[in-house]
Amino acid sequence: MEKIFEQALLYDFYGELLTEHQRNIYEDAVFHDMSLGEIAEEKGISRQGVHDLIKRCDKILQDYESKLHLVERFEKAKAKIGEIVALTQCEETADGKAVDNAVVIRKIETEETETQYAERMKKICELSQELMKEW
Repeated sequence: MEKIFEQALLYDFYGELLTEHQRNIYEDAVFHDMSLGEIAEEKGISRQGVHDLIKRCDKILQDYESKLHLVERFEKAKAKIGEIVALTQCEETADGKAVDNAVVIRKIETEETETQYAERMKKICELSQELMKEW
């Protein structure tokens, strides 16, 4: 499962750099979970040809990542945003909308010392600045 997730993430970032033929076959194998035989029959090529093309696409996508590091940078940014969300005590409802943080903030202000609050705000500021530098 982890390999499929990695392939999907690499494809999301670099898939448009593959040829249309490569994209079609790669999507059939990775996203539509078609067998090599099914793809070969549908595209009129050999199973070995499909296998080789998928391996070549995997290598191409990995090579792009090793040079550009977009997925790596995305994962780091996502982690920092997660930290910021945790530090700001943001909460979401089931439909993904942010809760009115006025209640949360009042609760924090009463339970948190000024020093703790200042440290939290400083960390949020640092993470935000790191994100801006990276992107």
